[in-house]
Amino acid sequence: MQFLDIHDNNFEANFAAILARGEETGKEVEQVVLDIIAAVRKEGDAALLDYTRRFDRLEADTVADLEVTEAEFNEAFVRVADADISALKLAVERVARFHEKQKQETWLSTDESDVLLGQMVTPLERVGIYVPGGKASYPSSVIMNAVPAKVAGVGEVVMVAPTPGGEINHHVLVAARLSGVDRVFRIGGAQAVAALAYGTAMVPRVDKITGPGNIYVATAKKLVFGQVGIDMIAGPSEILVINDGSGNPAHIAADLLSQAEHDELASSILITTSRSFGERVAAEVELQLGKLKRESIARKSWDTYGAVIVAGSIAEAIAFSNRIAPEHLELAVTDPFAILPQIRNAGAIFLGHFTPEAAGDYLAGPNHTLPTGGTARFFSPLSVDDFIKKSSIVYFSESGLNRLGKDIVRIAELEGLEAHGKSVSIRLK
Repeated sequence: MQFLDIHDNNFEANFAAILARGEETGKEVEQVVLDIIAAVRKEGDAALLDYTRRFDRLEADTVADLEVTEAEFNEAFVRVADADISALKLAVERVARFHEKQKQETWLSTDESDVLLGQMVTPLERVGIYVPGGKASYPSSVIMNAVPAKVAGVGEVVMVAPTPGGEINHHVLVAARLSGVDRVFRIGGAQAVAALAYGTAMVPRVDKITGPGNIYVATAKKLVFGQVGIDMIAGPSEILVINDGSGNPAHIAADLLSQAEHDELASSILITTSRSFGERVAAEVELQLGKLKRESIARKSWDTYGAVIVAGSIAEAIAFSNRIAPEHLELAVTDPFAILPQIRNAGAIFLGHFTPEAAGDYLAGPNHTLPTGGTARFFSPLSVDDFIKKSSIVYFSESGLNRLGKDIVRIAELEGLEAHGKSVSIRLK
């Protein structure tokens, strides 16, 4: 962990390593992912079965054997505690209610009597959602990706998830059923992304792929983009906490560690106007680290990419935050609403001392699939908008074309496109 002062001469150089985390790793894996994609495109299901045997230690005769059956869904509901099912149902309900407010409708404008303009909103036909496995199982990721797709009206949601050894988390299956997922396959990695993007005999081709994954999954999504839509290129998780010296250091420490435990490349940063408060938070992090089951992951993340930064003022802290555009931003200050209008770049903003980032991860309502690595400058959280497409509607009556046609022809001639102009002038009186 670095303890930095924003006014130090070497601050930018010391902080640069945190901003650049994971970049070199991405370059190293790109050729591996290209080879996997090429194999899946050429060999289809045979390649999927081979990679699943090699990477997940799972034997299957056909990819159909890797699809989760109705009996397995039923068994999951038997094995999962009623209290857990109730909590997941509550999350689904709250996330659905929030995303319902994002829905858009087809509209038509009748501002002109002889020209009709509008926009048609159409849900995607089929989407694929990737749910991470391996180090942890994430039923919340199922909910956050499947629910907005269903709210948008997507016809079919296909889920893929790696299952090392063949075991699939029962909570993940319960979340999939509650969220309306239609099909689930036990495949993961770059090979699963390739199968969704191009289709195989058993895995249907989708229109868009959403959901987080490791560096191989993120790289695969980047490489298939254009053949299929994607939500975003997700990098390592990150949290920035802005603090004015108020609040409980133990609470702030817990929030920082909630991101550090994700993976070794996660970044947890506190920027505070109080050096003494920052020192207390850093000490509290060390106390709490030893009590975590995922201590080794969280400790490596904190030691390598964690930081406590001392700023001269809240305005300085806000300027810093807007520059790095964090995925998760907590305003742990006395009056968060007073500074909220000054925040320009953040994936999700958590206000006050009793709104931990984890509330947004699970059931507050907004989506937890957020832009990382500074991309909150131009990307938004996953939403219903990611699962629809828009078509422009244009209708000219004869009088409308007669009224506007000469100017259309004039602009076509300015561009030297004779046939464009002729297609209009030939209709004019």
